[in-house]
This record gives sequence, structure tokens and C-alpha cells, in this order.
Amino acid sequence: MQTSSATGTGDGFFAEGEEALQEIVFGAGSSGSIGEHASKLGKHALLVTDPGLSAVGHPRRIAESLEEQGIRVTTYDQSIENPTETSVQDCVRIARQAVVDHIIGLGGGSSMDTAKGCNFILTNGGRMADYWGVGRASREMLPFIALPTTAGTGSECQSFALISEDETHRKMACGDKKALPSLTILDPELTLSQPQMVTSCTGIDALTHALESAVTNKRNDFSDRHARMAFGLIDRNLPRVFDVPEDLDARGGMLLGASHAGAAIEQSMLGAAHSMANPLTARKGTVHGIAVGLALPVVMEFNAGRPETMALYALLARECRLCPAGSEDPEASAALVGRVRELLSLADFPASLDELGFTEEEIPTLAKEASEQWTAGFNPRPVEADDFVRLYASLFSSTSCYSQPHEIF
Repeated sequence: MQTSSATGTGDGFFAEGEEALQEIVFGAGSSGSIGEHASKLGKHALLVTDPGLSAVGHPRRIAESLEEQGIRVTTYDQSIENPTETSVQDCVRIARQAVVDHIIGLGGGSSMDTAKGCNFILTNGGRMADYWGVGRASREMLPFIALPTTAGTGSECQSFALISEDETHRKMACGDKKALPSLTILDPELTLSQPQMVTSCTGIDALTHALESAVTNKRNDFSDRHARMAFGLIDRNLPRVFDVPEDLDARGGMLLGASHAGAAIEQSMLGAAHSMANPLTARKGTVHGIAVGLALPVVMEFNAGRPETMALYALLARECRLCPAGSEDPEASAALVGRVRELLSLADFPASLDELGFTEEEIPTLAKEASEQWTAGFNPRPVEADDFVRLYASLFSSTSCYSQPHEIF
């Protein structure tokens, strides 16, 4: 697999006519060039990562590449899953003491979000709640380089940091174009060290991003292109990664797919599957990939009740040859949902909410919290608390989401 750089139009990562706000470097071993790239941005880097990656040595190798180019490195390796305002402030404290002039995020979505959150506070002051929303940073931010080690969140191609409130655990989406990485390096070799369950959870997260961003009420030509490319890459490569984890080409395909899905989210946002997932994570710590995967098929069935959305699902199914080319929309849309269920089964996920420790008595509370999530407003079919009640109810063992399609929507 050769290293390549895509920065604008033509055959690169961005479509012709699409604004290119970041440089994308892709290829096995491409992370070894980070020192050369970072030397153009500053002399003192803050490397934001997590303890697990420190244990396998990725931050050390990145730091060595930077230091070979004369760049001083301060490492913060305490990123946590679902970063909070407090954890971001811990990172800010290290960055301020070191007086860094650019930031590098190495890891999954949590490290990326921590790095972006640090950038907000370090350059603009205040606390993360001040940036909940879009475009609330008044000052320029430090240059930011993203090196994903998972093929999942697509945060490396987004300008949003998702930070949880300390007390309520609600996720705050803090977005500003100034927070978008100026450079993203996609090196599939960095994803080889993932445990199998991390591969499964991040892969299903990327799948959900592709399919939700493809149909939101904010979708446009740019998001449509990225979402369709993302699903095609994920559909082809995720089964191979499950079966042969060391397949570098498949890992590269997943990394590209996740990043295209991230670029789609940047344009079109997400939908009701993410709205359902967040309360599951907040209440019982359900891993995000498992939570969105559990919700995705029933949300797709719900959304397919809107003919325009069914047609979009059908198009994806035909493009990826999940059904005969002449299939009618209902058949093709059902084939896409069937493929999602197949991938969830291959991921070996829990198949119902009761397996995760939830009870049916919790449904009203979960439904209320889901209806208050910001992503619910972008779902292609309007979704209210009563709809979420039925959606959650369908996820208990008697109506598992891996079983036959539901008739309740």
C-alpha cells in the first residue's frame, strides 16, 4: 500500500468543487513522516494520547519522529473514554505549562476529542460548556494534526469535539471550523494493535456513521458522496477485518471508510441511532459502538417508513450489490437492513438490551433522554419520545434486533 496525499480536488479525498480544509495523507507507514509535516507547524508539540497506546509504544515512535526534526514533545497520555470537562482541563494544564505551539491527537475518538477540547480552552479560554454548539470560538486555534489508531469515529475529519458534562454525563457537541485538523495521517499500521473487540466496536460505529449521515435531513451533495464511499468501503472491508485482523489492505479500507464517514458527518450530522445510544452509555456505560449498533437496524426500519429515505437505503443496497439491480425500493431497503444485521452478528455483539442489564421499566426514561439528544433533530423521519418508546421496546430479547424485521413501525 503506497503513501499518498490528497488535498483538494480530482481523485483525492475531497470532491471537485468541495472546499478542502485539511490535508489527508494515507498509506501504510505514513505516520513515520509526521516529523516532516509537523516541522512546518511549530517547534513544540503537545502529543495527546491514552495509556493503552503508550503501553504498545505508538506515542514513543511518534515522538521520536518529531524529535528527529528538532521538535520538542510534551506528551499527555491520560485521555479517557468519553472525555469530560474535567479531563480536558487536565490536558489544558499540561499544555499551558509546556507552552506548546501545535497539537497532535493520536488514538481513537476520545484522544481526538480531548485534543480538540484542549485546543478550544487553551486558545479561547473558559470551559467546554461555553463552546456547546457551533462556531463559538472567537480566536484562532493552534494547528492540529490527527493520527487515528482506530477505524471508527471519523473524528480526524470533523471539527467537533464531543465532551461529556461531569455531573449529567450529557455529551456536548462543540464544533468550530477552526478546530478541524489541518492535517490527518491515515496509517493502517497503527490500527493493527487494536484488540478484537475494539476493532468490532469502532467498525460498527463507522458503519452507523455512514448509514446515518447518508439520510439525515441536512444531507447534501458533499455529504452524500462521502457517505456512499464510506459505506462501500466498510461493507467490503469490515468482514475481512473480522476474519483476518492482520490484513493491512482491509485495515486501510476501513480507515478510509471511517474517515469518509467522518467527513459526511461534518456536512450532514447524525440521526436517531445515536440519540438512542447516548442514554445507554450514560446510564450503564454501554460501549458506544455496541449501543449504536444495537439501535441501527430498528432505526433504519423506522426511517424506511418515509419513502424518500427508503429510496436512499435502496440506492446504497443496489450500488453495493446487496440485491438485484432491478429490485424495488422495499426489497432493496430490506436487503440493506439485512446486511447490517449480518455485520452485527459477525461482530458478536449483544443482541438485546436485557443482555446489557437494562429492564423494560427503564424504557420511558431512556425514551425521554433520547428525544432530548441533539442528533434526534437531524433524523430524516421526525422522531418523538413515543417513537423512542417503541424503538427501545423492540430491543428487548423477545424482539431482538438480530431477528426478523419488525412490523411495529
